[in-house]
Amino acid sequence: MIAQTAHSHYRRNRRPSTAPHRRSRVSIVLTTLLAIATVVAGSVVGGGLFYAGSVASTFNSAVTHIPRAFPEAASRPTPVSTGAMNILLIGSDSRGDPTTVGQATTSNQRSDTMMLVHIDADRKDVYIMSIMRDLWVPIPGKGTAKINAALAWGGTPLAIQTVEQLLGTHIDHVAIIDFQGLEGMTDALGGVDVDSPVGFTSSKKPHYTFVRGLNHLDGAQALAFARERYAFPTADYQRVANQQALLQAIVHKLLSSGTLTDPAAVTSFAGAVGRYLKVDAQFDLPTMIGLAASMRLSGASSIHAFTMPTAGTGTSPDGQSIVRVDEGSLPALRSALADDALGTFTSVH
Repeated sequence: MIAQTAHSHYRRNRRPSTAPHRRSRVSIVLTTLLAIATVVAGSVVGGGLFYAGSVASTFNSAVTHIPRAFPEAASRPTPVSTGAMNILLIGSDSRGDPTTVGQATTSNQRSDTMMLVHIDADRKDVYIMSIMRDLWVPIPGKGTAKINAALAWGGTPLAIQTVEQLLGTHIDHVAIIDFQGLEGMTDALGGVDVDSPVGFTSSKKPHYTFVRGLNHLDGAQALAFARERYAFPTADYQRVANQQALLQAIVHKLLSSGTLTDPAAVTSFAGAVGRYLKVDAQFDLPTMIGLAASMRLSGASSIHAFTMPTAGTGTSPDGQSIVRVDEGSLPALRSALADDALGTFTSVH
């Protein structure tokens, strides 16, 4: 039943929405990408390069750069030759020491949300692939375990190496965002209207109640909405869907003409994101502005969210509840990433 539910979520997630309140399921850490690229790109349209530079500068002054974020070059796939870009986005409940999270040492940073953002070479489409945190995968030097353990065991170098070996593709940049940042982002936008896929009451105090359909959420409510999983029989599968619904609301508010033409609102949002964000040292201000200027998105319909196909749930040899990799679709996924053809992959799978 869970496997069927996960499959149905995947089928819905890959179809972009054209209606203002239909769920196109943009995932939680997409806000990071938007702050770095889409917001700045929108600023170019709304207020020119000076405005864009101001937004990017505000973001860059707040963000923390991760030293030694990547694994050794000899252990990595070669960069893709198509011109596409891959960004690994990680959501964490922990505010681990930003000066050590990039090092190959044990930390308290366990990734609760992980996804690969693939920006097509023509910069017209962005694909956000959610990776289930309990996915049972080989972790280099550690054996087979849940993928979210890689960050705790070896910082961003091991997390990146694990994903690169799983998908056979090169990661260009990495970003880690604290879930608490979601609260600040939502409040910076004056709250958002989210179309909740289901009605539920959060399990942790202060026990917010959300109705199926539209809910106006402030920052605290948004955080509770995004983190809840115990209220659902499908646990993390439903949590991923809720996170995507919430971020679709944030994207809609962020990309609305009223927000993009308000320098104070966009700058405030960029600063709120930056305060809770860690990125690799190579993801500096010139890189951000260059990426933003190259984007050719035509709105929310250019952003396609889906979940990496899984083969349902199971139990590991040591008794853990896990999510299994869909080995049958993995070769096609690897080829799609190498050939910059995720559009074709999502239409088939």
